[in-house]
Amino acid sequence: MTHLFLVAVGGAAGSVCRHYLAVFLAHRITVGEFPVATWTVNVVGCLAAGIIMGLSERLTLLSAEARLLIFSGLLGGFTTFSAFAVETVTLLRRGDTGTALLYAFLSVTISLAALGLGLSLSQVIPWKGEPPV
Repeated sequence: MTHLFLVAVGGAAGSVCRHYLAVFLAHRITVGEFPVATWTVNVVGCLAAGIIMGLSERLTLLSAEARLLIFSGLLGGFTTFSAFAVETVTLLRRGDTGTALLYAFLSVTISLAALGLGLSLSQVIPWKGEPPV
């Protein structure tokens, strides 16, 4: 139960941080239709994950609970893209290049396809009355 609490607290904090950073950026930076806020959140999350991952490996600073709070909770709530990046780099560092490339390719392509499928399905699901606003 403690593990779930750590993930939940970290996830809530990460989600709030993501929201405030995205709102802050959206009001200050625009580059056409490019989603600057989301891109920045993903890059910042990956940078933070890399720094924390590297330091925790080199210095053995973090307990299993702290890693759960930070990686699964805080960074997971901030951006799941950081989890994807950590998993991909971990596979590469283990020498599982083929698996890493397959994981990266399938993650991007299948996720985009699943989103498209979900959008299509949302158009054919019958509603009783008006759809919720």
